[in-house]
Amino acid sequence: MKLVIFGGGSSYTPELISGVIDHIEVLPFDEVCLNDIDERRLDILAGLARRMFDHARLDVRVIGTTDRRRALEGADFVNAIIRVGGMDARINDERIPLKYGVIGQETTGPGGMMKALRTIPVMLELARDMMDVCPNAWLVNYTNPSGIIAEALGRFSTVQFVGLCSGPNGWSAQILEAMGVDPARANVEWVGLNHLGFATRVWVDGVDVTEEAIEAVADHWKVDGEWLRVLGVIPATYLRHYYHRTSAVEMARQPGRLTRGEEVKQIERELLDVYSDPDVATRPDLLSRRGGRGYSDAAIAAMRAIHHNIGDRQILQVLNGGAIDGVPDDASVEIACLLDRIGPHPIRFGPLPLPIRGLIQAVKSYESLTVQAAVEGSRELAMQALMAHPLVPSWEVARPLFDDLLAANQCWLPWAK
Repeated sequence: MKLVIFGGGSSYTPELISGVIDHIEVLPFDEVCLNDIDERRLDILAGLARRMFDHARLDVRVIGTTDRRRALEGADFVNAIIRVGGMDARINDERIPLKYGVIGQETTGPGGMMKALRTIPVMLELARDMMDVCPNAWLVNYTNPSGIIAEALGRFSTVQFVGLCSGPNGWSAQILEAMGVDPARANVEWVGLNHLGFATRVWVDGVDVTEEAIEAVADHWKVDGEWLRVLGVIPATYLRHYYHRTSAVEMARQPGRLTRGEEVKQIERELLDVYSDPDVATRPDLLSRRGGRGYSDAAIAAMRAIHHNIGDRQILQVLNGGAIDGVPDDASVEIACLLDRIGPHPIRFGPLPLPIRGLIQAVKSYESLTVQAAVEGSRELAMQALMAHPLVPSWEVARPLFDDLLAANQCWLPWAK
């Protein structure tokens, strides 16, 4: 079996390699190919991957190449973890909206829109290459914004894909830990969009304990406890950008405060120094500061379910296909699915709870407009997407913000000039 890591120069790569090592008996990869446009990072990560496999005494061939089509030859799974524009583009996504009093974040609001506009064309190019070179391979996507990319892939490609985010599993685990409940006894119902999802019901031993779950997390969630009790569900912590937008912007604009992208840029410098050390042959502890915890678990679980035709229940980014009422069938959602060799099968949810329905539908409109703007290369559709986003307060803010964002992204968006 052959695994391709698209964006193999990513600082996340050692986490995925570690997962491959830990699960080599169920996913017997004998070749791993790292593909990246950055030759320096590619060489560093390929070297570390070889040392990790050697340390584990596994005979796995590691190849690094900048040639995407060559990388894809003979692939069984392609894991995508790319960042178009690198960390500097992310920092622009975070900094520019703050000038206008709007949250800057890599998956949420105007920053998320720009990341999607840069990334969708590249992911669709990858999908086309896969259909030419390895049409039976599965694309396992962890690239953000995962939900928007899932919609682009589902609507505008024929590639077999799974959209991942480790967030729902992480938030569900935090809820159960706060309750002191063994996950084997529990089920957390999850629904929404990527980074806009909600635990709508928590069941323990077949009993609905949602109110107890809310009380268990109310004092330490990133959303106010009183609002959680009123809302009646537990939102992903990204929802703080919506429910506490004023304080979120004020905190982000504090003098001297780094954006998350600026913090990560510093961490990655340290990580690359560690990765370059010829004596390092295991995943370094420093990687935990990078974020994205749980990525390897999610990726391995998805590949295992497909390879072994398990029909495993996983929360994924998929086209709705009638699973959620009030959302178009060809729009992506984040929902529990059964995953087997055919792909994800969304489990029907039905109507969304009314207190969260409007926000999900509004953000879904923004996401679908963003996909269409990226595919058509349209300024008009991109502006419609920006204005549709609930975090953008007015045309008077959106118009100059839009110009600033496009000016910072001209080298990735030719139509933005």
